Amino acid sequence: MAFVANNTQQLTLTDSTFNLTDREKRVLEKSWAKTFAETVFPAIDESIFSVLYSDKASRPNTPVNVIVGALILKEALGDTDDELVEALMFDVRYQYALHTTSFEEQPLSDRTLSRFRARVLAYETEHDVDLIHECVVKIAKEIAGFMNISPNRQRMDSLMIAANIKNLSLLELFYTCVSNLAKIMNKQEGLLPDKQHHYIEKDDFNRCIYHNRDLDAVERTLTVMHDAEELIAICDRTGDFDDTSEYQLLIRLLKEQTILDDDGTRRLREKEEKENPSEVLLNPSDPEATFRYKAGSKHLGYVGNVIESAGENGSLVTDYAYEQNTYADNQFMKDYLEQQATFEDGAFIVADGAYSGEENSRLSASHNLKLVTTNFTGIKPDDIYADFKFTEDGKTLLSCANDCVPSSCRYESSNDCSIAYFKMEECNSCPYKDRCHPHFLKTKVRKSVSWKAVGRANQLKYMKTEEFKHYAHFRNGVEAIPSLLRRKYHVDKIPAHGKNRTRFHFGFKIAALNFQKLLDYTNS
Repeated sequence: MAFVANNTQQLTLTDSTFNLTDREKRVLEKSWAKTFAETVFPAIDESIFSVLYSDKASRPNTPVNVIVGALILKEALGDTDDELVEALMFDVRYQYALHTTSFEEQPLSDRTLSRFRARVLAYETEHDVDLIHECVVKIAKEIAGFMNISPNRQRMDSLMIAANIKNLSLLELFYTCVSNLAKIMNKQEGLLPDKQHHYIEKDDFNRCIYHNRDLDAVERTLTVMHDAEELIAICDRTGDFDDTSEYQLLIRLLKEQTILDDDGTRRLREKEEKENPSEVLLNPSDPEATFRYKAGSKHLGYVGNVIESAGENGSLVTDYAYEQNTYADNQFMKDYLEQQATFEDGAFIVADGAYSGEENSRLSASHNLKLVTTNFTGIKPDDIYADFKFTEDGKTLLSCANDCVPSSCRYESSNDCSIAYFKMEECNSCPYKDRCHPHFLKTKVRKSVSWKAVGRANQLKYMKTEEFKHYAHFRNGVEAIPSLLRRKYHVDKIPAHGKNRTRFHFGFKIAALNFQKLLDYTNS
């Protein structure tokens, strides 16, 4: 299938809008379709997706801008795939929005959207390039220009996104993985032993998990674990299942949840023996989902990060990121800053304390961007540390809060701090010695201080100013984004499994949210 751009949409004499009455035309002009048709649809860059198609002469592709626009409308209006295809056939608003009013037959079929998703995901798996992110960010940039929103006033926040999986107990997890492998082994006649044949029976799950009370849960888990060992041994002898996901997931489960003792017997790992407990297999339906505690709640799945630009005419999500939920907020900030060019004077970005860090502050300063974090995390240093002065590399202390210069200084890379030595008489007469807590030796005084502590003290000092209160008030506006994504766009109920597949849907939900903000602006 060859790529052909759909950059011209010529009206024909049979255009569906020609049959509308004057009243119907007025209603159509006032609907969401006009805003989408005039601003969003032209902003869709089809060339981004040209890599998905052949460069040889062959049958042309379904217009990419129609597919992408339809997927945005699907999220914005809450349609299913079938409802979207039917609406495009019979609803002139969809046709008007997607510039298909003159098409003899609407270009979407019941398989068009699923095939497009498969192409995008296959390309991302092979090349590690997220085409949807590139497209959505480019659309946001065009809308921001239309709404006259500058990228110089930004705020950032993250939200936990639940994976569409059940939180399995260890017994349920073992049973599901063993049952999945048993079912594919049963396709080869005589390979599945009679002892494990019950795993393929319809009601065996309920019998094993809920109805069998002769053994406690731990003993039943050990029984299933030993059955797993036997099936793995059979698979290793034949070698026919090495490439199947069922075999690989069971191997992963045994590695993460069990351990071999010195005598060769396998047992369940104790809690403290588990390696990377946040990244263990939670459910074979979504092997990439991870586990995290945040704000006192348990989360299974992923995390989204949004960057919102705000101006007098409203706000817009101009960038986003999507990772496993063990990804740190300050790493999101670092990733975003590394991708940016130099900003104009006066540009700033505001986020909560989880995005803070001296490295991020330096990185933002190198892009002429002021980073302001509103909440303070960790131990609070004394205010006097704000007056300590370091060299630019943060390795040598120049002077203390009392403007005393150390007689010697050395840097310890193991704990990232500077060890400075001062004269005894200077520290004895210092008014800050009870707050500084230096270590008095026989002939001199030693003080260990980190440039990070100085930065944190300066941050605490800045948080008491009126300017900081203005930034904190500005940041509060981004809290609406996670709420909207959950309540209106159902981000916790994405009908897909895996990071790439759920990120695909997340990107279009961001685009739908931006379309709604554009619609609010045009209707205001």
